[in-house]
Order: sequence, then C-alpha cells, then structure tokens
Amino acid sequence: MQLLKWLNTLGRYLLLMGRSFSRPERMRMFMKRYVKEMSQLGVDSIGIVLLISFFIGAVICIQIKLNVQSPWMPKWVSGYVTREIMLLEFSSSIMCLILSGKVGSNIASELGTMRVTQQIDALEIMGINSASYLILPKMLGLITIMPFLVIFSAATGILGAYSTAYFAQIITPVDLTAGIQHSFNSWFMWMSILKGLFFAFIISSVSSFFGYTVKGGSVEVGKASTDAVVCSSVLILFSDVFLTQMLS
Repeated sequence: MQLLKWLNTLGRYLLLMGRSFSRPERMRMFMKRYVKEMSQLGVDSIGIVLLISFFIGAVICIQIKLNVQSPWMPKWVSGYVTREIMLLEFSSSIMCLILSGKVGSNIASELGTMRVTQQIDALEIMGINSASYLILPKMLGLITIMPFLVIFSAATGILGAYSTAYFAQIITPVDLTAGIQHSFNSWFMWMSILKGLFFAFIISSVSSFFGYTVKGGSVEVGKASTDAVVCSSVLILFSDVFLTQMLS
C-alpha cells in the first residue's frame, strides 16, 4: 500500500514537471519573475552560505591539525584536507542540505499559501499555465545562481582556514598555502558545481511540488513545508552517493 502511495506521488510529480517545463506564454513576464526568483532564492542566501562556510573551513582546519596530523605527516596536510573536504562535499552537498531548509521551506510555503488562498485557481481560470508561470522561474533561478554559491562557499571556507592560521596560529600560512596548492585537481571544482546544479533542481522542484499540491489550510501548508525539506534532504543524500561515484 505504501509503495502504491509513493508511485502515485512520483507520477503526480512527473506530470507537474511536464506542465512546468512548457514554453512560457509571455517571455517578458517570465524574465521578470526569473530575475526576481534568482534574487529571492539565490542572492538572499549568499549571506548564510558565506557565514557557515567561513566557520566550517576554520573548524575543519583546526580539527585536522589538532586531532589527525602527526609528526609523521607533512606539515601541509591540514591545508590539503581542508581544501578537499570543502571542494568535494561541503560546498555542494552539505551546503545544499542547508539551503533545502531555507529555500525549500520558502518555496513550499509560498506556493502552498497561494494554493489555499485560491490564487493558483484564479490563474487557471484566466487560462494561464500556473505550473509554468510559478514553478519554472523558481527552478531556473536557483539552478542559475547555484554555481556561484558553490564557488563562494569553497572560497570562503579557504578564507576561514586562513583565519585560523593568522589568528589561532596553530598552523603557519606558508604550510597552509602549500597544502591548498598541493596536487590540485580542477575537476573537483567542476564536480562540485555539477552536483550543486543537480541538487538545486531537487530542492526547487520537490519543494514546488509539495507547495503546489497542498490541500487544506494553514496547518497543511506548514506540513507541506516540512515534508518538502525532509524529502529534499533525503533525495540530496541519496543522489549524492550515485553522483559522487559517477563523477569520480
């Protein structure tokens, strides 16, 4: 019975995505909403991304230096490990998990409120494809801005590591720089960006589905927002395993 429920939900999700990816009826209006969503979902998230990435980069560097590095290891190991963790996992996967809470709940609650207040029904009555009008700009806006968030996150994490070198003085800036530059593989940056793009689609599409299909009142909107965050987080973790295996 539970399997049938999941298959039914998957089918409704795919049908909604099929409606969402139709050609916009008024390109000028679509571009206005696209820029607005890119600002609301992406640009407004830069602050929290930079803050969390800075402190995570600093903490990773401290932990590696104090608890992992030994006299048998080169002094640049802390910088090398910090760079690899930031590039391979945090700047894409963990950051998107954080954004699924902020952005996902935002999308689901906004669309859910429009559904229960019958604004979406009004769009349908006017002959507008409400799925394409409301959902497509959100998905494209978040996907467009995600590579910049990934790059900002990685760079800010490295700055956080340098802050420990200059202020905590547990590692010298020279050793940290040597580790960050050691055996750098540019593909890791591209891999992080590609994973971020895929996760951005998951966050925006799944959250839009839960918000768009909500039924009831304000209580159901809150539940849909929670379900959107939980489902997005699980799908990000699940797909991260396969994407890492494929792209590596």
